[in-house]
Amino acid sequence: MITVDKIKEIVDIKLAESTNFIVDISVKPGNKIVILLDNDKGVSISDCVAMSRHVEFSLDREQGDFELNVMSPGLTEPLKILRQYQKYLGKEVDVVTKENKKLTGKLILANEQGILLESHTKEKVEGKKGKQIIINNINLTFNQIKETKIVISF
Repeated sequence: MITVDKIKEIVDIKLAESTNFIVDISVKPGNKIVILLDNDKGVSISDCVAMSRHVEFSLDREQGDFELNVMSPGLTEPLKILRQYQKYLGKEVDVVTKENKKLTGKLILANEQGILLESHTKEKVEGKKGKQIIINNINLTFNQIKETKIVISF
């Protein structure tokens, strides 16, 4: 049986010679292996092909057949690991908390403790005419976050 640990072991060997990193590895029923590969500067198709070939040649189809997909996470995929958050510092993100509260803001900081969002809201300020733009800094731990996605703007 093919396990995530076995695939991670194989992938780590190939990663040692590149700047790529793993976002996720899953082995689904029927030995369907999915590897999400990323890079701080973007993943090329040749990176995915090279990883696919490496994994394919490292596994023995005689012991068990498998299906293998190596890909980069798309912009519509939620962020999963700290390094992805750090990759998108300064970008606009949508965060859904575990309480299902939706927050939108600029990703200012990401570390092991969590993230810092800078959000702008228009609020009525006493003594001022009309609504004023208020900057809010929101600290969230990863335990509070259900999902974070990059805001795609054109």
